[in-house]
Amino acid sequence: MNLPVYLYGHPVLRAENEDVTPDYEGLDTLLSNMYETMYNSEGVGLAAPQIGRNIRLVVIDASPLAENFPECANRKLTLINPEVEVLPDGPKETRAEGCLSVPGMNENVTRTEKIRLTWLDENFQPHEEVMTGFLSRVVQHECDHLDGVIYTDHVSGMRKQFIKPKLRNISMGKITPEYPVKYPPRKK
Repeated sequence: MNLPVYLYGHPVLRAENEDVTPDYEGLDTLLSNMYETMYNSEGVGLAAPQIGRNIRLVVIDASPLAENFPECANRKLTLINPEVEVLPDGPKETRAEGCLSVPGMNENVTRTEKIRLTWLDENFQPHEEVMTGFLSRVVQHECDHLDGVIYTDHVSGMRKQFIKPKLRNISMGKITPEYPVKYPPRKK
């Protein structure tokens, strides 16, 4: 099922997210729906808060980026309760990022290009891996959602002033993406 993506300004994107437990009801169906939503929205990652669920769950398929970023080849990941550790010896890189919850925008974000990721897969088996390059960026971007952080939070103060009208238009429902969305509630 193709789920609506919650847009910038919706409180679910800033709320606290709970760990997923093995007895989480309907997890297999939710994961299937998240992958379908991600693919139909032409994304490479999707975090549960983006579909209105305040749980620590992410799906990623970075494979479409492999031509330009070989580290993304065959990287389809289900991340349950992921934890990101930024490694101090990783280079910093500034690159444009976009987000399904912030449609029609791309902003430069500086991130460390080397992380250690620990997570549980869809079978609740533990994993740990050092990730580099653009794959590291994708993982950091999606895991930020689990902490209520949106990539626009990382842009400079001066740039935030320039993008404020665009963000306001998104939060007021003045944009219409080509995929199903859930607009923020109207303030009374």
